[in-house]
Amino acid sequence: MIRKKLPIGIQTFAKLRGNDCYYVDKTAFALNLIEDGSHYFLSRPRRFGKSLFLDTLAELFAGNEPLFRGLYIHDHWDWRTRYPVIRLSFAEGLVRSRAELDEKIYELLDQNEQQLGAKGEYRTISGRFSQLIRLAHERHGQRVAVLVDEYDKPILDNLTKPEIARELRDGLRNLYSVIKSADAHVHFAFLTGVSKFSKVSLFSELNNLYDITLSRDYSALCGYTETDVDTVFAPELEGLDREQIRHWYNGYNWTGEAVYNPFDVLLLFQERQFRPWWFETGTPTFLIDLLAEHRTWLPELEGITANEELLGSFDVERLNPVALLFQTGYLTIRRQELIAGNTFFELAAPNWEVRTAFNNQCFVGYTRLGAEGPTLQQTALGLLARGDTDGLRQTLFRLFAAIPYRNFTARDLPEFEGYYASVLYAFFASLGLEVIPEDITNQGQADLTVKGLGHLYVMEIKVVDGETVGGNPALDQIIQRGYADKYRGLPGYQVHQIGMVFSSRPRLRNLIAFDAVG
Repeated sequence: MIRKKLPIGIQTFAKLRGNDCYYVDKTAFALNLIEDGSHYFLSRPRRFGKSLFLDTLAELFAGNEPLFRGLYIHDHWDWRTRYPVIRLSFAEGLVRSRAELDEKIYELLDQNEQQLGAKGEYRTISGRFSQLIRLAHERHGQRVAVLVDEYDKPILDNLTKPEIARELRDGLRNLYSVIKSADAHVHFAFLTGVSKFSKVSLFSELNNLYDITLSRDYSALCGYTETDVDTVFAPELEGLDREQIRHWYNGYNWTGEAVYNPFDVLLLFQERQFRPWWFETGTPTFLIDLLAEHRTWLPELEGITANEELLGSFDVERLNPVALLFQTGYLTIRRQELIAGNTFFELAAPNWEVRTAFNNQCFVGYTRLGAEGPTLQQTALGLLARGDTDGLRQTLFRLFAAIPYRNFTARDLPEFEGYYASVLYAFFASLGLEVIPEDITNQGQADLTVKGLGHLYVMEIKVVDGETVGGNPALDQIIQRGYADKYRGLPGYQVHQIGMVFSSRPRLRNLIAFDAVG
């Protein structure tokens, strides 16, 4: 098998095709979009190939036939017709004010006016954009293709400054509203970004956009499918565990076929080692802070249920953590169900990479531990592998004793048990172990079950208002209700029952009792 160049970081279709790179043919999707409609919106996480797909559309409408030889669309496209293309991309640079946004838009309009020979006289942003579309149509004899990349980036870059974010949202709405008013001159429009803002807030005047974010037919428009990995990249698979590739990186789903993040796959083939390549390119600090601010109980994120309204309810005024986690790729659709005309989605982490790396960041964010955090994680992993519950007791005492007191304020932590469970969940999940929150039995549910390395730990958490506790009510509950019974005799696993008791008393908020039995 002949190996080709890996297109790492390449977002230009012509460069990719001209440099003998691997290419996953997405032109069948392009043809379907163009034949089925004219105005589209697509939300996908960063580094999923949105920019490359838009560049492919641009070359297609421009009629650059040589680039498409050997691809699906080549024999299904009329290469005699060329369309003027207007491209707006907010991917580059940071916009920190409405004035900077307006200046950026003027620059983009200047570039398109010069390229298309469609310089108008209007001075307002909406006026210039509208005139550009009309003049491009008149001078080139074909209606215009409008392609907008990273339509939401100026807003996302300023989410920690709501006032500025709102001003930028209004400025972008002023720009995008032109696409509908100039509809007579627009042949095709495609807007992409990470977030899916509510139509009322950003697209109130652009209600003719067809949102294909959750379209089954276009679930694999961005990303690599199992077939793509096995066929297009077949020469790169030698020496790598195929099941591990799937376990680490597959699983992103938008109601159709699941896909891999292209960045992960390409870096794996380049470096020949498994690492959280995609996650490391953008640590979600803001997301972690938002979860803490909303007092999110982390265990509920694995298997949480949402509807379409929730997944698309993102806006500056109401930053919903679940919607944001889904749109940024840290949660994906595991299952959907239609009940009485309503669609519900069960969400979960897409794969091992995201689950472990994200929970590691949550562990850091919820505890604010520095260098001691990784040391405790490494120590705990060895103890869990040996079934050393005495050593685990000492490690968890160290963990909670090291958390700064300021983390335990009445404002942030109205429910101490939820906080302790969140920290423990993130701690164990960050180690790459299977963690089952609210593990259901016929007698109730254990708070956490940790499974891996030949051992299984059933855990219960209790919070008391005191410095000591007689006995261990958490362990008593596990034993009396038989939470561990369903795991008895499970081949390859030694079962442990662990009860943990915490104090909620000021300046003593810590683990005060830890007992374990087999």
